[in-house]
Amino acid sequence: MKMKKHIYTQLIVLTAALLTSCELNETVYSSIFTENFYKTGQDAEAAITAAYDPIGDMYSGPAAVLISDFSADQTYPRAVVGRNTLTLFSYDANYTTQKSFTRTFESPQQVWSSCYDGIEKSNWILEKVPATNMDENRKSQILGEAYFLRAFYHWMLTKNFGDVIIKTKPSITEEEAYAEKKTKAEVYAQIYADLDQALATSLASYPNVAKGRPSKEVVSALYAKAALYNEDWATALQKANDVIASGKYSLVDDPRDLYRPQTEDIARIENMWAFEAETTVPGRSHQLLGLYGPPGSGAPAYGKTTFGSLFAYQSFYNSFDPDDERRLLLDTTYIDKTGKTVPQKSLTPITQKAVLVKKYQEENSVGSNTSCNISILRLADIYLIAAEAEARLNGATTAAYDFIQAVRDRAGLPELASGLSETDFIDAVIQERSWEFFGEGDRWYDLTRTDKFLTVIPAAVNDVYPARTVQPKNKYFPIPQDEINANPLIDQNDPWK
Repeated sequence: MKMKKHIYTQLIVLTAALLTSCELNETVYSSIFTENFYKTGQDAEAAITAAYDPIGDMYSGPAAVLISDFSADQTYPRAVVGRNTLTLFSYDANYTTQKSFTRTFESPQQVWSSCYDGIEKSNWILEKVPATNMDENRKSQILGEAYFLRAFYHWMLTKNFGDVIIKTKPSITEEEAYAEKKTKAEVYAQIYADLDQALATSLASYPNVAKGRPSKEVVSALYAKAALYNEDWATALQKANDVIASGKYSLVDDPRDLYRPQTEDIARIENMWAFEAETTVPGRSHQLLGLYGPPGSGAPAYGKTTFGSLFAYQSFYNSFDPDDERRLLLDTTYIDKTGKTVPQKSLTPITQKAVLVKKYQEENSVGSNTSCNISILRLADIYLIAAEAEARLNGATTAAYDFIQAVRDRAGLPELASGLSETDFIDAVIQERSWEFFGEGDRWYDLTRTDKFLTVIPAAVNDVYPARTVQPKNKYFPIPQDEINANPLIDQNDPWK
């Protein structure tokens, strides 16, 4: 885990000081984890900013999106630089291929290391900031953000790896960095506890929040989604209703506005919390624009520099109602640099049935860097969480229909067929989620949390990937072998032993 880097650094600094002189009173600036930090409001602000940085590590790669989307049934990668291992379920606990091609930033290992980095930074804030001399209201907000981030990082870990380590205290010594795994139930209990703590702080409601920071409603949104994954339907419904009833957020009229950099401020009314990409220093960008655009920087509308390394399945494109406005975010042609229309059969040399994804386009991008935000939580998600949770609790009620129809109305679709059984209604919600969130790193987790992956994935094939053999153990990724080697208290999760 990245935290060990900081731990070793501190131990070296302290040891050097002791060896030099027992009376040496040198001020140490080499580590934020010293008693010389967390004294002022400026220190606290710097610390909370650092606690968000692991999100950039996950979303700039962006492992947080790609490990789900490469594994699922909507999009597939061109088999270059080891990108096909997740699609073919041929990876190992060493993530050997990704390491060989220096692509760990696209692998589950990046999620593991980034999340524990973020948890460690959040733990230091929660340990030290309460005693910081600063404005009390802002102090409360910073603590609320730290609790929220710690919950988010633990949730990212358990949805990807199952049983994981829970860390709630900072590590001062190497021994304190070691901990045993806990069950998913224990992880979710900790997530709930942290989100309860965050809701009890002075976090502001939208729109009185800085971009990239959570509002109080965003805390409830994460609570709702975590509860959905935990099959805690009552809590999922309650928290989703809290968000909807607040009236702070609403769906944008045109789904394409959710992804256009020029409308990102307008889109925040629905994009509740996102990875805020920037092409200018000190911002962070991501590579989805380069992956999704046609090969050879062929289409200026997609971006200045694109590689054609990620496409949608034809079968996924065909699943849309032709009147669904979300299908406008997919395309079977593009306009090249000369103004000529390139047909589907010529989109890429790897297949004649590639479909382009248009969620991440920026005509004025800087090279392959883009300022297109990546949504993490948005209101459409909350409506569909509410629809599913209501149906699982009470069947396909009028309320459940109303929740899903809010999303379908925006897409320009008619009302869902009436009289559906509970099972058929829930299947309709899962399908609606597929159309709504493709390319956003969500689909694989819908398939694994409902155990649909074993039947859905073998059918998600084409001429590039004519066979995909998924196994029950693929429900979760293996814990990185590097972490098992480094931590004597953990072993590999059972299906991967």
